[in-house]
Amino acid sequence: MIIGVLKEPSPETRVSLLPEHIATLKKWNVEVCIEQGAGTNAFASDDKYTEAGAVVVSRTEVISRSAIILSLNNPGTDTLASIKQGTILMGVYQPLFNPALMKDLAQKGLIVFSMDMLPRTTRAQSMDVLSSQANIAGYKAVLHASDLFPKYFPMFMTAAGSIPPAKLLILGAGVAGLQAIATGRRLGAVVEVFDTRPAVKEEVMSLGAKFVEVEGAADASKAGGYAVEQTEDFMKRQKAKIAESVAKADIVISTAQIPGKKAPLLITTDMVNAMKSGSVIIDLAAATGGNTELTRNNETVMHNGIRIVGNSNLPAGMPSDASKMYGKNILNFLQLMITKEGQLNLNFEDDLVLGTCITNEGQVVHDRIREMIN
Repeated sequence: MIIGVLKEPSPETRVSLLPEHIATLKKWNVEVCIEQGAGTNAFASDDKYTEAGAVVVSRTEVISRSAIILSLNNPGTDTLASIKQGTILMGVYQPLFNPALMKDLAQKGLIVFSMDMLPRTTRAQSMDVLSSQANIAGYKAVLHASDLFPKYFPMFMTAAGSIPPAKLLILGAGVAGLQAIATGRRLGAVVEVFDTRPAVKEEVMSLGAKFVEVEGAADASKAGGYAVEQTEDFMKRQKAKIAESVAKADIVISTAQIPGKKAPLLITTDMVNAMKSGSVIIDLAAATGGNTELTRNNETVMHNGIRIVGNSNLPAGMPSDASKMYGKNILNFLQLMITKEGQLNLNFEDDLVLGTCITNEGQVVHDRIREMIN
């Protein structure tokens, strides 16, 4: 069997597999073909892939030869049209936001596995691309904010006077939020954290941050680390509490998202207006509408001296390690469907294989996506 890796469309810098991942696949009796230049932006040259045992070929050859095609992002209309029926396509395709595309891919006879739909269970942790990439996003968000912020992060006592530490507010204590806490604390900031899940309070405090509590939140224990919709009464109290914290903050990192729905609006324009000039907001939920009224995806908005950065693809800013972790996630998932002889075995009795599969045999087979298109 042959697995193919496509070069990602610009501005993506990551790649689905690095040369270091090829050895594992070779042990499984699986051949790998890589599109020319696929790893260049992740600092993996074609020569390195060749040395590892992969074959570097054109995009057309990858498509024609591969039983499984790896592409983090939607590879584009022309590429999808040229992929032969029965081929497996694996990446992060956000089917909850693109049900029409999933229906189209089903009609083309493609078997689609979208890794962002992987059931978030204990057994799935080693395959969880959302967590591995969110970890990087939280780290990069704080570093990016520190670069934009016109003051120090840590407290300084100098002959020229005292410099107070930066006040960092993090909205959402999932994987990205927790890494943002740890990074902000390392840089010397005073960190406050808001999350609707009381269960994360202990983790937040163990990292040296203050947990901002609002009582009466809906249970989010089964939401896979995401936010859930809340009651109107809770939203009012939440808004007041967040407004108080935002006004005091120098930097805000917002991470709250709800699967398949618009990101919850947590920061209003009035809240932004209450912030000090020079403050920075990094909105990691920009691709799904953002957590602020002023967020624009892939843009930086300047409003009354406050920067609002809409960036949902911060992992692409650290492509080597992002690709390393993503590739390891993919290998762990592929292990569920490749035999020791290197043959494909789509075991839909496995809840992880079933839960990640979106289309098969010409149909949309994922229950939630099927409901959206019917």
